[in-house]
Amino acid sequence: MYESYFKLTKKPFDLLPNPDFMYLSKSHKRALTYLNYGIKERSGFILLTGEVGSGKTTIIRDLIKKNHERVLLGKIFNTRVNSEQLISMINDDFGLPVHGKDKIELLRDLNVFLIEQYAKGNQPTLVIDEAQNLSASLLEEVRLLSNLETDHAKLMQIILVGQPELRKTLARTELLQLRQRISINCHLQPLSRQEVEEYIHHRLDVAGDRAAVIFETEALDNIFTYSRGIPRLINIICDFLMLSAAAEGLKKLDGQMVHEIIGDLDFENQYWKTTIAETDKGSVDGAGAGNSEKESQLASVLVDIRSRLESLEKESTRFNTNMVNDIGNRIKSVQNLVTTYRGETDHSISEIRRKMDSYMEKSSHAASQPVMQKEEKSNFIRRIFGN
Repeated sequence: MYESYFKLTKKPFDLLPNPDFMYLSKSHKRALTYLNYGIKERSGFILLTGEVGSGKTTIIRDLIKKNHERVLLGKIFNTRVNSEQLISMINDDFGLPVHGKDKIELLRDLNVFLIEQYAKGNQPTLVIDEAQNLSASLLEEVRLLSNLETDHAKLMQIILVGQPELRKTLARTELLQLRQRISINCHLQPLSRQEVEEYIHHRLDVAGDRAAVIFETEALDNIFTYSRGIPRLINIICDFLMLSAAAEGLKKLDGQMVHEIIGDLDFENQYWKTTIAETDKGSVDGAGAGNSEKESQLASVLVDIRSRLESLEKESTRFNTNMVNDIGNRIKSVQNLVTTYRGETDHSISEIRRKMDSYMEKSSHAASQPVMQKEEKSNFIRRIFGN
């Protein structure tokens, strides 16, 4: 809607998990590296977790888009199913017939398919997204699928992708065997303040013009504070900011505009408190609301602390740089003084030697002076000034 005003080729802050817009923060880059390594090395189970909107699905879609050589990717995005439905969905995504077949037949077909692919040198890999919705019993079913193997390798690699609650489920006693089979484990962290700024500019750049709109420093600070570094929430805020800027004919966004957008969206209640309340299902209504508010306030304080720590780190780096430069300048000053004094000293010594040579020359022509006396003076001068 506002693309034409800002002369962009596409919408920069769309909520769709488009791999073309993927920004690799330090945490995202590490996760993608782990995933690529795990697939290439046939590492068995891989676990990828992160908060809602942290970019898990985008990373998975980027992984699928890269289309690793000889890797057959199966994808499960609906995990609110029973055991038979889960296996049926796995077979269907690998292109196997599933109509009218019971669980035993489905497992037999899957096993035959995996053996055939292994014989061809292919590597079937199953990605289960939103895995936090799987019960402990279904996760155990998934573990049993990994028992399909030869003497030398697993026939299928499994990547579990989910929210942090997935780790709580995996921590249960009955899932010890599954935990022990997870060889690669990574968690997506929220973006830092600097990464939020880079993320926004990166998406504008991909959309056609990095300088299409100017985000003032205070605006970026506020976006970081309210989004807490979650990419999806950054997109929501920036999308409304650009829509508002286009409506008002602006191309520069300040901190006050961010505050106004946050108020219009009722941001805290819509995107933070509700989420926390939903996860606190075991609380009494009144206590749950109180805890939700306290947790929200605590999260805001933690974000503020992190922002301040980053500022202190930058100041510390700047101070250390200035101190090193100052020491370097002082050393150069001392070196210049030493060079000057050395030059003056060399000149003085040369002048003394010149006068002594003149004196010696005059003394050698003094006929009335005994030879022995001249030699004694010459030796005395050599002892004092050297040869």
